[in-house]
Formats: sequence, structure tokens, C-alpha cells
Amino acid sequence: MALVDGVVSGDRRSIARAISMVEDGSEGLRELMAGLFPHTGRALSIGLTGSPGVGKSSLAAVLVEGSRARDRAVAVLAIDPTSPFTGGALLGDRLRMQEHATDPGVFIRSMATRGHLGGLALAAPEAVRVLDASGVDLIVLETVGVGQAEVEVATAADTTLVVVSPGWGDAVQASKAGILEIADVFVVNKADRDGAREAARDLEQMLHLGPELPWAPPVVLTSTVTGDGTDDLWEAIEGHQKHLESTGELERRRRARLLREVEGMVAERLRVRAQSLLEDGDLDALADDLAARRTDPYAAADILMGKLDEEAR
Repeated sequence: MALVDGVVSGDRRSIARAISMVEDGSEGLRELMAGLFPHTGRALSIGLTGSPGVGKSSLAAVLVEGSRARDRAVAVLAIDPTSPFTGGALLGDRLRMQEHATDPGVFIRSMATRGHLGGLALAAPEAVRVLDASGVDLIVLETVGVGQAEVEVATAADTTLVVVSPGWGDAVQASKAGILEIADVFVVNKADRDGAREAARDLEQMLHLGPELPWAPPVVLTSTVTGDGTDDLWEAIEGHQKHLESTGELERRRRARLLREVEGMVAERLRVRAQSLLEDGDLDALADDLAARRTDPYAAADILMGKLDEEAR
């Protein structure tokens, strides 16, 4: 397949076209993914998550600069809110990284969430696979920033950076924030502002009170305005990568990620088939029984699964 050869060779137009096929679910996508899969598994992926306004896009730019300074090719996949008019990416984080637009070692792409909760587009794992197959060394996955529930990035990246800013909340709120449980590295951004050290202290106290972990997430203060803390951030990221490799956790995470993706594909196929059955009118009697309380949802689900089993035979 010519497109596979183009992506593997690092051709930017081929990469862009392949990601567009992923977003649109185009015909030929299955063949494309089958061709690209043997060329994946080499790139390190970093997830950036946190509430809107904490500076994720600015940090993504810092990671791009650091990667290029280390002579590493890098790709940024920015998951944006969906435009209600076009269905496309609304924020366009590429505008924040224009200085890298002409660098052949940098590829930046925005994708729309299209209503998907959890901060990631449904197509993001396959888009990451395209970028991995293109030969980049690092993939930065920046999520849309939906607050405490944005934990999906932890299953899509090797290293997850949770970004907060001064004044983000006290330690009690931190202990309740599910988003913080996924961090491999905490980043207190905008450290040039008042309250940054207090925010870092709150995080460190929370970690001290929590259970002992195989990897203790470091707390790094950064400022994308002054450039302070960027070396510390890279040290933390590289330290986590060494931990993953030395303990075998990297392989375990990636295996689990692939299995979750397969599980999601199977669930989506079952959902489509079940929806087709429900819409074709064959199960009107089942709906009547549910409405009249002659059967319950669990029994109805068993009936629907039986129909799917019959269809599969």
C-alpha cells in the first residue's frame, strides 16, 4: 500500500492523509493500520493533561524545543474541543507553535473530540500509531482539558504529566481529584506567579500521605515565560522512562493499552449490531415488555445477546 510506504518514510503529506483517514473512519483504514502496525512500538509517548488554562499548549511547545535540542524528531497530537458548526478542532493549538511549523523534525496535528468524554478523540490511539510508524522519537499527546475526570490520557501514553497552576486548590481538594491519581510527573506551571510553591507543597503533602508507590511522582515547577524548570522537567521525564524500562512496566503498559483498544473495538462492533437490531423493529415486543414492567433490563439484555449470538451463527 503506497500510503503505508509514505508514512513509514516520514512523508508529511502521507502522515496527514493517514490521520485524516483515521478521523473519518475511511474505507481502507483497516488495511492501512495492518500495514503500519509492524512499524510501531518505538516512539516514547507523553500525555499532557490538566484543567483548561494551566498552560498545556505552552508546555507542549517546551517539550518540542527540548526534543529538537536533543536531535529527536517529535510529533504533537493536540486534542481540541469540537466546533459545533464544522465538527472540526476548535482551538487549533498549532497556532501556539508556529515557530516549529517549518521544522522537518516536527509534526503538529489537532484533532477534534467530537463529543467524546475523557479528553481524547475516539481516533486518538490510531492517530498515535500513525505518528509512531512515521519514525518520530517522541509523541506529545495534549488533551482537551476537561477537569478532574480527564483520566483517559493515562491509558494512552507511556508517561503522563498532570499540569496545575498556582491557586488550583488546596490539599483537601487535591486528595479528591481523580485526575491526580494518574500522574507520573506533576508539573506546577506558571511558577513565576505567586502561590506556585504553595501548590507544589500541597502536592508533595498529598503524595506523602498516600500509599507508597513503585514510582514516586516528582513535583516540578516550571515557567514557560522565564524558561525556569524546563531542565528539571526533562530530568523527571527521562527518569520515569528509565524506571519503566528497568522494571518492565513499559512493556506491561503497552500490552494493556493494546488489549484495551481491542476490547473497545469489540464493544463498538457489538454496540452497532445491537443498535441495528433495536432499530429494525424486531424487538418491539421486547420494548413493550420493558415498558409494561413484564421484564427487567437484565433479562432484556440476555435476550438481545441471544439475538446477537444467533446472528453470528
